[in-house]
Amino acid sequence: MQPIEKTAQELDMFQKIAEHEQVLFCNDPATGLKAIIAIHDTTLGPGLGGTRMYPYESVEAALTDALRLSEGMTYKCAAADIDFGGAKGVIIGDPKTDKTSALFRSYGQYVESLNGRFYTGTDMGTTMDDFVHATKETNFINGIPEAYGGGGDSSIPTSRGVIYGIEATNAFLFGNGELTGKTYALQGLGKVGYKVAQQLLEAGANLYVTDLNEDAVTRILKEAENQDGNVEVVDSDAIYETDADIFIPCAMGGGINEETIHKLTVKAVVGSANNQLETDDDGERLHEKGILYAPDYIVNMGGLIQVADELYGPDKERVLLKVKAIKDTLLHVYEQSQTEGISTIKAANLNCEKRLEEQMHRNNFFTRKRRPKWEIKE
Repeated sequence: MQPIEKTAQELDMFQKIAEHEQVLFCNDPATGLKAIIAIHDTTLGPGLGGTRMYPYESVEAALTDALRLSEGMTYKCAAADIDFGGAKGVIIGDPKTDKTSALFRSYGQYVESLNGRFYTGTDMGTTMDDFVHATKETNFINGIPEAYGGGGDSSIPTSRGVIYGIEATNAFLFGNGELTGKTYALQGLGKVGYKVAQQLLEAGANLYVTDLNEDAVTRILKEAENQDGNVEVVDSDAIYETDADIFIPCAMGGGINEETIHKLTVKAVVGSANNQLETDDDGERLHEKGILYAPDYIVNMGGLIQVADELYGPDKERVLLKVKAIKDTLLHVYEQSQTEGISTIKAANLNCEKRLEEQMHRNNFFTRKRRPKWEIKE
C-alpha cells in the first residue's frame, strides 16, 4: 500500500490539534448541526466542558475557539481540584435563529458516541433547556434544570466566584476585601456579568458598564436607582480607559491584548470571561505594567464546580462551600507570584501542571502515557 501524502493544509490541521487528544467534527445536514468537540487532556479524568453556540465566521475560527477553550478547561479542572479533564464543544450557528430541539438531540448523539469521554452542558449562547433535548440521547449531560434532577443555573456560582475573586484581590491590594468604596469597569452584562453587577451594586460599589445588549444595560440602570452604588454606561472601546480600580471582563475572550493593555489604568483585572488573554505574553505584559491579573480559569470556575458536583447529586450548599475556596486559591497565586517574582498566570499554570504531572504517575484509566507539553523543551 502506498503511503498517503498529506497536503500542506492537512499538515497544518494536524499540527494545530497536536496538543489535543481528540477532536470530533459533528455534521448532520438533516438538522443543520455543525459542531466541534475538542478533548484536550484526560489525565485527571473524562473531559468536562460546556458547549457554546456562536455564528463563527468560519470553521477555522470555530476550531480555534474550541481548542483554546478546551485547553483552558484542563487548567481550570486542575485548579478546581476535580477529577475531570479539559474539553469543550462549539456549535456553529446563531443562537437566536438556528436552535431546534432536533439539532440538540443530534448533538446529544455525538456526545453519546464518545462513550463517557466528554461531559457537557451550557455555555455562551446555550441554555439549560437546550440540553434537556440532548438528554434524550445521552446521559453525559450536566448543568440541567433542577426539575430534571440537575443543579440549576450554573451562572449563579460562577458569578459568586467572581465576587470572591474581587474580594481576594481587594484584600491583597488594599488590605481588606470590602467591595464598597471601589469603582469597577464591567465588560459584558450576560448571564454572569449581570449577576456580578447586581452584587456589586448591592455592596454600594460604583460601576462603568458596557454591553451590546441594550435591554441588559437598561435593566441594570433601573436596578441602580434602588441601590447605593452608581452605574455609568460607556461604549465598548471606552471601557478600557475608565478610571476604575478593577477591570472585570465578562464577555468574549481575547479582550486583554497588547493594544488594550496599553489603555488600561486599573490596578487589577478580575473577570469571568474565558481566555481573557489573547496570548500568554499578555499575562507577562500585565505583570510588567504592575496590573494584578486574576487568572480567569480560577475566577470563573464556580460553574465548573457546580456541574462537576452535580454528578454526585445536586447540593447547592456543598457547591457554594467549594466555590468559596476560590478566594484562598487566588490569594495563594498572588503570594507565589510576589515571592518568586513571576507573573500570576505563570504561577497558576505551574500549580496546575504540577497536579497534572502527579496524576500521570497514578493508575488512571484515562491517563495517556505521554510527555506533557510543559516538559518538552524546544
